Amino acid sequence: MSSTKKSGAKKSTEERRDPIMKWATRVVILALFLAFCGWLDTIKDRWYVFEPSKLHALAQDAIAAHPDDTGAMVHHIVSNLTAEYPSSQIRINPNEREWVFNNAGGAMGGMYIIHASITEYLIVFGTPLGTEGHSGIHTADDYFHILSGEQWAYTLGSFEKEVYTAGSVHLMPRGVRKQYKMHKGCFALEYARGWIPLMLPFGFADAISSTMDYISVYDTVRATGREMIKNLLIGKI
Repeated sequence: MSSTKKSGAKKSTEERRDPIMKWATRVVILALFLAFCGWLDTIKDRWYVFEPSKLHALAQDAIAAHPDDTGAMVHHIVSNLTAEYPSSQIRINPNEREWVFNNAGGAMGGMYIIHASITEYLIVFGTPLGTEGHSGIHTADDYFHILSGEQWAYTLGSFEKEVYTAGSVHLMPRGVRKQYKMHKGCFALEYARGWIPLMLPFGFADAISSTMDYISVYDTVRATGREMIKNLLIGKI
């Protein structure tokens, strides 16, 4: 009888200990994962290829060469990037006709993916109609190099709009949130550097929950995935 009681008490103690050990293990794994992510964040710059200042100069050159033709500006940019960066170093998408609709944060426009990797993307985004919405809160620094029209922005607490004209740059550091508007037929060369996959849910949320434009979702996933995989294969994440 005494032996049975001891056995039952031991079993009860083990049953109480098991959930504690499970949660302790989960906490340790989570802590290690967060530490690993923190370490990766400190070294992510080693995988960057583009420099914002050089992209700014390239955008300005395109505007100067083709002041009234946004399509020619895009061709100028892609041609120069293709000439400067060999295919063994980085993947540049040369198909200037591969535009997809993009709905994000309430804003809608056309998007052409020039480059996409785990740590960078370079796109042209805009619309001749104008659009506005929420910028989102992102894990990357986002540079809008304005090619045509104007981009307006509003920071919470401000009483004046920010105005970015052709040839200027609107920098959105990671974690920053704004209301923004692509005004007067605005198109921009948008460059993001940081953790790009964490930005993707923002780009898909409107289509999944509102517009139901799964064709655009498919086209975006296909183009983004293709570019990311090709960059991974040449060792550029």
